Amino acid sequence: MGESGQPGGDPLVVDGRVRVDVTLRAAADGDAAKDTVARLRKALHAVPDAHALVGGYTAQQYDTLRTAERDRTLIVPVVLAIIFVILTALLRSLLMPALLVATVALSFLATLGISALVFPHVFGFTGTDPSVPLYGFVFLVALGVDYNIFLMSRVREESLRHGVRQGVLRGLVTTGGVITSAGVVLAATFAALGVIPLAFLAQIAFIVAFGVLLDTLVVRSLLVPALARDIGAAAWWPGRIDGRDASARAGRTD
Repeated sequence: MGESGQPGGDPLVVDGRVRVDVTLRAAADGDAAKDTVARLRKALHAVPDAHALVGGYTAQQYDTLRTAERDRTLIVPVVLAIIFVILTALLRSLLMPALLVATVALSFLATLGISALVFPHVFGFTGTDPSVPLYGFVFLVALGVDYNIFLMSRVREESLRHGVRQGVLRGLVTTGGVITSAGVVLAATFAALGVIPLAFLAQIAFIVAFGVLLDTLVVRSLLVPALARDIGAAAWWPGRIDGRDASARAGRTD
């Protein structure tokens, strides 16, 4: 047992390095085991000149989770900031891009919340791959911003001619059918990935399909136009959309 370094035997020593094998009381893939690994690493790192490493299956799972959290913490703000800059240059506004980025983030968070309920109670998944939220975010944000650009660039053009109220209505009528059709087709395409017997692809398929439908049918068709209509010309600050023509005045009196 000493040569193999198995639990219960003597530690394995190779080139002055010692390997000690231990077995955790908690399940290897459970949160309690990951917490034990974190505490063990903290305690060993506090030992001067120990240069100790904690490995194994549980440690790998713990490192994967921490890496995924770090990636989300870095990538999500960077992506949203880049999108904000692009929308600002396109729409020549600061407030409207901020609202659009906020609706994209809200749609993604709502999709994650629904997924957290559906995965264990409907599909029977015992867990979620750590990379699924980040992949889902990238897909949904990219698609949501595309629809934002289609809708709001047309709304801005129409608002410059007819005022904010008529601009929102005309922009929604013009682009609504295209956005809805594209969203339904795209959602159905991603949903087809759910038939592949891989949990990762099934989870991505549901998140993207549901998120695209939510964004297309609710956020882009109802929430964004309602916000643009209620806030009015101030939503395009610091740009100016004064709605000074007769059609805008007629719309307000109807």
